[in-house]
Amino acid sequence: MGMDDYTSRYTKGLALEHAYHWERTRGDKPWLVQPVGNGEVRALTWAQGMAEARRMAAHLRSLDLPPASNIAIISKSTAHWILTDLAIMMAGHVSVPLYSTANAQTIRQILDHSAAKLLFVGKLDSVAAVTEGAPAIAKIALPLAPPPSQLDAPQWADVIARHEPLTDSPVRKPDELATIVYTSGSTGVPKGVMVTFGAIARAVIGLDSIYKTSPDDRMLSHLPLAHVAERWVVECGSLFGGIQVFFPESLETFLTDLRRARPTLFFTVPRIWQKFQLGVFSKLPPAKLDRLLRIPLVGRFVRKKILRQLGLGDVWLAAGGAAPMPADMLSWYRRLGLQLLEGYGMTENFGYSHGNRIGRVRPGYVGEPLPGVEHRIADDGEVQVKSPGMMTGYYKDPDLTAQTFTADGWLRTGDRGELDAENRLRITGRVKELFKTSKGKYVSPAPIENLLANHPFIEAVCVSGAGRPQPHALIMLGEDARKRAANGDRTAIEASLAAHLTAVNAQLESHETLAFAAVVRDVWQPDNGFLTPTLKIKRAEIERAYEASLDGWYETKQPVVWQG
Repeated sequence: MGMDDYTSRYTKGLALEHAYHWERTRGDKPWLVQPVGNGEVRALTWAQGMAEARRMAAHLRSLDLPPASNIAIISKSTAHWILTDLAIMMAGHVSVPLYSTANAQTIRQILDHSAAKLLFVGKLDSVAAVTEGAPAIAKIALPLAPPPSQLDAPQWADVIARHEPLTDSPVRKPDELATIVYTSGSTGVPKGVMVTFGAIARAVIGLDSIYKTSPDDRMLSHLPLAHVAERWVVECGSLFGGIQVFFPESLETFLTDLRRARPTLFFTVPRIWQKFQLGVFSKLPPAKLDRLLRIPLVGRFVRKKILRQLGLGDVWLAAGGAAPMPADMLSWYRRLGLQLLEGYGMTENFGYSHGNRIGRVRPGYVGEPLPGVEHRIADDGEVQVKSPGMMTGYYKDPDLTAQTFTADGWLRTGDRGELDAENRLRITGRVKELFKTSKGKYVSPAPIENLLANHPFIEAVCVSGAGRPQPHALIMLGEDARKRAANGDRTAIEASLAAHLTAVNAQLESHETLAFAAVVRDVWQPDNGFLTPTLKIKRAEIERAYEASLDGWYETKQPVVWQG
């Protein structure tokens, strides 16, 4: 089915219309389950959640803002993030999500560029960036926002108490602008991607046409709702499918929250899947686990126990995306009985591009085009797509919009890829990430990083080496390995990493082989600038941070070196 056929078929029922449907038909059913501290949770039914959203929509109407005003949200994923988005839709405005980890400069830039009229502030680790980056804009504090002593803003509960809920059920047209999603900044200054209500509907309905979810399903929302993947799969998936959504309280309680939710659908980024794997390895070494899994009855018991302890025992659809997933890790989860599906998409097409089908997974490939998506590989290896979820363009930037599309209307993804005989796509790197060694040879870092990441001690890796005779790898150890190294077990860790480096180099072309792997001291996180909010590495920031140490590391001629 081509994109034109798909577009005409999947246009019925936008986000608000589906929300009203569940409000009418499942009003007394639990919808959003939000931890509120000290192990307690607040469960909102569809009727309760929609009533709060309707009251806030009434408040937004009372402000007499120009139609389709931009209204910003900055918060971690919470129940009231979704309710705020619904209120903005019902009031006839456009949402502008910001990452909760954004610094003051980014907040100021996005608010100024979008000319946002109002800022909803929710759950944050620190409010300092908001007070510095958004001192003048009017604000409303969501539940779980920083306290009034830190954030001087009207409280959600007080605002909705002053308004009766909207009695009408406004709808939006498919071609109306729903949201401006600013990119995470992994490739430079954030850009405002404009997405319509119709594009969102086509993306959600198309995904559901493959995987067939139901109102009996459950999800845990823990990634930023400012990112299109979480917005598409979790928020919009819930609105369209009537799915119950749980939220975590904190990183420390994440496993407890996951076990409470017992999700049937679970989507997360590769680094979280890898953390789960490393957590299992910290209690059960890989060699011992492999032996147990080979014993029929024992293996079945071990598989169920591991998934149950992770909170994933009820999952029938597991997926990952936003960054490459090592093929060996996908195979490992399959051995546990969890067929982990990889997907691929961009902010510019609301994430709606490619996905693996159940029973047709090929590790290392991000899958087939989703319904209505067309793809092709350009002469330079770039993946180019057309998607029903395509943006209308970059906000206030027609020149950049024109540069992002080919003359015949295909989106330039910036990713290099190849197709197999079953039309499945494999991403082989970024077009602009290729770097040239001093020998004049080009190196694509992503495939090498995927090979290196398949080790129980390694949590994140960055391969670099522009202008050097051979490339090198910067490695961040997982939490358990960091503790072991700090407790005097560095020699064993180094020996294991050196053997792994040798094995990886044996799979590479001579110009790609790594001169060394440097174990860095820093823990790469979004808040220290090394990762994007969706936990992808910020290559330029990482390379810049360790540039001064490279000469010394190359001179050691050791396979594994340690920072500091």
